[in-house]
Amino acid sequence: MQFPHIDPVFLSIGPLQFRWYGLMYVISFIATYFIIRSEIKRKQLPLTSEDAADLVFYGAMGVVLGGRLGYILFYNLGFYLANPLKLLAVWEGGMSFHGGFLGVMLAFFLYARRKKIPYLTLIDMAALCAPVGLGLGRIGNFINGELFGRATDVPWGVIFPGSGGVPRHPSQLYEAFLEGLVLLFVVRLVSKKSTVNGVTTCAAIAGYGLFRFIVEFFRQPDAQIGLFFGQISMGQLLSLPMFIAGTAAALLLSRRQAKN
Repeated sequence: MQFPHIDPVFLSIGPLQFRWYGLMYVISFIATYFIIRSEIKRKQLPLTSEDAADLVFYGAMGVVLGGRLGYILFYNLGFYLANPLKLLAVWEGGMSFHGGFLGVMLAFFLYARRKKIPYLTLIDMAALCAPVGLGLGRIGNFINGELFGRATDVPWGVIFPGSGGVPRHPSQLYEAFLEGLVLLFVVRLVSKKSTVNGVTTCAAIAGYGLFRFIVEFFRQPDAQIGLFFGQISMGQLLSLPMFIAGTAAALLLSRRQAKN
């Protein structure tokens, strides 16, 4: 099927342009605020509504700064070394989930130290919010017609702009489903079933690593990197350790709690 032309700008006011992709970020940050407030109340944490807003701000900074730095280091370092003025040109694209993930982990660590609250308690709340941002972000990628999949002959293949007229897997929607809806269900289920701090985060890390590893088989590899060993992408190299580490850490935390 032909990709439906969707203007990436949904609203223009004079020189100001508001894009669908940016709107997805805004919606995810708003949803994050209400999820954190709900968790603060459920866990009876000594945090206020203002603290919830601060956590969203810390998380947003971690996502944006970490995501940008991660993309530069993991995916296109040579280009940015040759074009340093492009380092801050985030409007041209170039964000990495793995970098954003590390950025959020660091941001919440700093906030936990500031408020003297157990780090794992805070990061578990972030784990509940992550699938919302991931799912909405992938929908934004689809609207922009970017990060499409590999060539395919499946009936639902989409001819994206810039895809050479070849039908491609709508891998953005695969990711929105797995990393968004399915992962959200998994982390919420684990959060309700487990009383061990950190296990929800481990489930989110392992789940994302597994789902991203699977979808990478359908996603078009980055042109500047290609595939390692002829079949493994950079996304898979970064995601497989997340699945292994997340699973191992969840088992370790659960066993330690059982012994205690």
